[in-house]
Amino acid sequence: MYKYLFFDLDGTLTDSQEGITKSVSYALINLGFEDIPFETRKKFIGPPLLESFMNFCGMDEDTAKEAVRIYRERYSDVGKFENRPYDGIPELLKELKEDNRVSVIASSKPTEFVIDILKKFEMYEYFDIISGADMAGLKASKEDVIEEALKELSLDEDGLKEVVMIGDRHYDIIGAKHFGLDSIGVGYGFAKSKEELIDAGATYYAETVEDLKNLLFEKNNYQCTETGE
Repeated sequence: MYKYLFFDLDGTLTDSQEGITKSVSYALINLGFEDIPFETRKKFIGPPLLESFMNFCGMDEDTAKEAVRIYRERYSDVGKFENRPYDGIPELLKELKEDNRVSVIASSKPTEFVIDILKKFEMYEYFDIISGADMAGLKASKEDVIEEALKELSLDEDGLKEVVMIGDRHYDIIGAKHFGLDSIGVGYGFAKSKEELIDAGATYYAETVEDLKNLLFEKNNYQCTETGE
């Protein structure tokens, strides 16, 4: 049974699709770009914003930095609350707290936005550590935020075996593998498919929040095999 639970935020704890996609459109339009299709805007959920504007909109780094700034104009006031916890998540977090687990946020979203969202939806009290990105983008990758949380926990080799990263995208799984951590890919978020998580190397796969709960309390085993079954 894992003691230290590292959670991604967007697509794992909350459905943040509306706020992110609308704020992407806001940034593009205010920079004089044509808006991009909704399915492309959804790809911004998960990776760092700077990287996404460069990869999905063909911007150079300076233009992408300006896009991030404009995105945050809307997101900081409105977009971060165009959001909702997935059904069953607050209850799961409460049960984990009562079971003396250590819950950690490891998100590529800036820490101050993470805190605002958790407080808005009354989930802040369930977390022991919040590791998010900085506004300058110097600490933004999944590896960066996992590393910061691990440093705060100061775990020895045996302690690291009690850590699991839980997320809905391959970035979460790859970030966990970078530190030799187990991972759980969840299927109710924004992954393109189950295969995205399996192929990235997820240790376990949970299709629903209920599956995740059962796995964390060892009621069922959803371990991934090489065939993804």
